[in-house]
Amino acid sequence: MTDQDEKIIMTLNFDDGEKVECEVMGIFDAGDSEYIALIPDNGTDDVYIFGYDEEEYEKGGLIEIDDEEFDIAVKAFDEIMNDDE
Repeated sequence: MTDQDEKIIMTLNFDDGEKVECEVMGIFDAGDSEYIALIPDNGTDDVYIFGYDEEEYEKGGLIEIDDEEFDIAVKAFDEIMNDDE
């Protein structure tokens, strides 16, 4: 996962109108794709994972992924987190 010297905060806007501030935890590879892990500032232990594309990210966008791709990304994320411990 990429290291960051300073916190990067972004706001997620959900379809139901809810807005959640998130800290960018890092960007990581899984298979042939890149993903971004976000930690919400809502008092939960959740981690949000989205597809990552630098151009899309620079425009403020994230890439939604399907269940199969999500499972691949979560497995890679869990391996990274276990390696960091």
